[in-house]
Amino acid sequence: MSIVTVKSRKALSLAGKELYSCLWSPVFYGIAVFFLLFTGVWLFYFQRYFTLNQASLRPWFAAFPLAFVLVIPVITMRSWAEEWKTGTAELLLSMPFSEWDLVLGKYLSAMGIVTALLVLTLPLPFTLSGLGNYDAGVIAGEYLGALLLASSSVSLGNLLSSLAKNQGGAFLGCAAVLLVVTMLAQITQSLSLPPALAGFLSFFSLAFHFESFSRGLLDSRDLAFFILSTALFLYLNTQTLLYRKWR
Repeated sequence: MSIVTVKSRKALSLAGKELYSCLWSPVFYGIAVFFLLFTGVWLFYFQRYFTLNQASLRPWFAAFPLAFVLVIPVITMRSWAEEWKTGTAELLLSMPFSEWDLVLGKYLSAMGIVTALLVLTLPLPFTLSGLGNYDAGVIAGEYLGALLLASSSVSLGNLLSSLAKNQGGAFLGCAAVLLVVTMLAQITQSLSLPPALAGFLSFFSLAFHFESFSRGLLDSRDLAFFILSTALFLYLNTQTLLYRKWR
């Protein structure tokens, strides 16, 4: 049995344990209700979907980055902050798990919750499909973009949770940082910065890279950004654990 297989099994077992406890928590159902209501109200009230007269869910998916700013911190705030507060982090670090096992386990658990939230949204496009000629390929690309956006956001949220002392601090810190990195492109536009500087700063905006996916377009640059940013945040998370372990 290869080392990679063993490590994968360890991470999956940790993720399964975390995911099981989260799915039986009332917090998950509160998050699910909020997410569905937020995106639904955004589409039908703020965007006035039925007056747009177009078979496109782009206005609906455009709400996902902002919804994740509020949802992801709730999902990730307890991943490490609660472990440090209760002292169970030291127990985890003393067990036969590497830092990568622990980080991947927390990441996969949070991504499992986000995936469940996205699955709960599927009835809406299926219901609206009877009202127009929707492009299934475009909708699939939009869901892929939502998963990639969530991946970067979750890995960043877990990293910030590992730096926080309690859940409250983890939530506020993650929400603030996610809001900035998500809306960075809009912020730079409002500041009337030079085009070169605005373009450079916009490159680090999560919403900027999600925009092509929200139109159903698969851009390799945006795909690479989400994958590399996820890997970077996961790596920094392992380094944070090592630092706190040997401090």
